[in-house]
Amino acid sequence: MIKKITSSQNPFIKSLLQLKDKSKTRRDTGLFLIEGKRELSLAIRGGYKIKTLLFNPELFSETEALSFQHYHIDIIEITGEVFQKIAHRGTTEGVLAIAEIKPHTLDSIKFKKDAPLILVAEAPEKPGNIGALLRTADAAAIDAVIICNPKTDLYNPNIVRSSVGCLFTNQIATGTTQEVISFLQKHYISIFCAALQTSELYSNQDFTQSCAIVVGTEDSGLSADWLRHSTHNIVIPMQGEIDSMNVSVAAGILIFEAKRQRNFK
Repeated sequence: MIKKITSSQNPFIKSLLQLKDKSKTRRDTGLFLIEGKRELSLAIRGGYKIKTLLFNPELFSETEALSFQHYHIDIIEITGEVFQKIAHRGTTEGVLAIAEIKPHTLDSIKFKKDAPLILVAEAPEKPGNIGALLRTADAAAIDAVIICNPKTDLYNPNIVRSSVGCLFTNQIATGTTQEVISFLQKHYISIFCAALQTSELYSNQDFTQSCAIVVGTEDSGLSADWLRHSTHNIVIPMQGEIDSMNVSVAAGILIFEAKRQRNFK
């Protein structure tokens, strides 16, 4: 039987609002919200455990909802008013899901190639930038993304939205700067830091070895720890009036140079 909820004052719906809006609630419960057909599909393919599906029959049919029965999850029909109350996006396909958060430990990273390519981002704050980095990582099919000293909860709805589901398609880990540096050294992964100080042209580097491309914030760049442990500091030459670019754009240039050198393998 499909359950039905028609009131936005329902205690369960109120709990979902907390789940959407508060990182502490996500942390405490180990749950988060997924919104949209593509995002839900990618989460399932990415091995996320879905607990509950909520759908608005005006936008997402009961037949579509029932197709998820084989996942042994609760299926709840909600009204358009309730859906709009808990939905993060103004336009969506009428489906939401509650899923379990994955542990993003460094030890959870599994390398499938002899010479992995990793993107490391230190202390990114803006959800839009994090989402764009994850989209770039997915587009290049790199081996892992590591977020150092994260300032934003990975399951912030703005990251889920801006990554268009690539939060679920990438192998992601988090850790402190020192933990990540130790992890890379342990696995003999060369560290290429995007930095202005004593840097070499990025296109002159050999990215065919096991390597991590490390980017910092647009405002302050990378911390001194990274620069001390860098194998090479690399730079993208600026030909205009400014000396930096958006972090996701810079990461894209560096990652795809590495992929070019690897014959896009």
